[in-house]
Amino acid sequence: LVLLRDGTRAFWFGSKSELFSSTNTGSAFVNYPSASSELPQPGGRAVLPQTVAAQCGEDKVVVTVKRDLFGIGQLIKASDVSLGSCGVTRQDDATQSVIFEARLQECGSTLMMVQDKLVYSFTLSYSPTPNSNLPIVRTNAAKVGIECRYLRLHNVSSNALKPTWVPFTSTKLSEAALDFSLRLMTDDWLTQRTSNVYSLGDVLNIEASIDGTNHMPLRLFVDSCVATMVPDRNASPRYVFIDNSGCLVDAKVSGSGSRFMSPRVQNTKLQMRLDAFRFYSDPRSSIYITCHLKVASASQNVDSVNKACSFAAGSSRWSSVDGSDQVCSCCNTGSCAAGSPSRKRRGRGAAGSMVEKLVPEWEGDARVGPLIVLETLYDLDAQSLHLKTEDSKSQGS
Repeated sequence: LVLLRDGTRAFWFGSKSELFSSTNTGSAFVNYPSASSELPQPGGRAVLPQTVAAQCGEDKVVVTVKRDLFGIGQLIKASDVSLGSCGVTRQDDATQSVIFEARLQECGSTLMMVQDKLVYSFTLSYSPTPNSNLPIVRTNAAKVGIECRYLRLHNVSSNALKPTWVPFTSTKLSEAALDFSLRLMTDDWLTQRTSNVYSLGDVLNIEASIDGTNHMPLRLFVDSCVATMVPDRNASPRYVFIDNSGCLVDAKVSGSGSRFMSPRVQNTKLQMRLDAFRFYSDPRSSIYITCHLKVASASQNVDSVNKACSFAAGSSRWSSVDGSDQVCSCCNTGSCAAGSPSRKRRGRGAAGSMVEKLVPEWEGDARVGPLIVLETLYDLDAQSLHLKTEDSKSQGS
């Protein structure tokens, strides 16, 4: 399941319209603002000409603006028009247009949820400046609202749009592939969650798993996890919430209720509950979670390198999903082993002699995202009225 993003093109500038896509993947909606009294309207026209086009794609918006913005023969300068905080991407001299291309979370866009739709809103601004050293301008300033609307929930049954927001990576184990994956799960952990949209105050149920078919019994561990606003795990800002070879540090550093689920349901699965969050002072709502996963033999005892430890804020204690809480003591000091130990395997050298070969631990990265975390909006007026009503009842009694 993915956010549906349609590529329907619509021209608008001065009224309200709603367009439906000719494809089965979703619908595109375009909001036509009313013409401002400040804008020139030659010939008494009540509506401006259709000189702005918006196209909402899978993860970006493309806005095309005719340089004859008002349809009066006065060409605007590319430097005088902007999409939020973004300048013109390129110019098309053949059509006398300027073009903006931006990702949905860029250019100062705002994200709202309206019923079953996610709405990204942009503002196209035109602020005229004089030509050369002339002290005059012949056009007025203008602001135009642009919206890209996407279905929040939708089942995808065709190949028109691939569900790439829950990708996984795999690594080789012996002679066969070992697949590591992350999934968002429902509260009962029985099925995969059908939406990647959350609000502050919600809990993310994340399940890490491997396909251990045709392998010796294995136990999965989450070595580290980092949250970023783009797929790159090294991007800034970033928030590391699992560190030190399996210490879920979020509860310790933030006082949250985040934890690994204990006991395990299977050795090849590890489940965690993570309190939803947003990055401070950043209008973007998207979050990518990238985790480094690894496995060890199920018969091997847990240790400071292979562990899954949760912190309980109430008791200020660390506990292990697999018992043996003492392996979590290094979570307080940060002195857990920095990485997985290499495994030794014998092989033949070029001369045919037996040599020790170091091969990587069975490990790999998996990522889930983007997750959309919306701010929780409170109706303060309604809350105040409720409190006043309760207070009146109390005094009346």
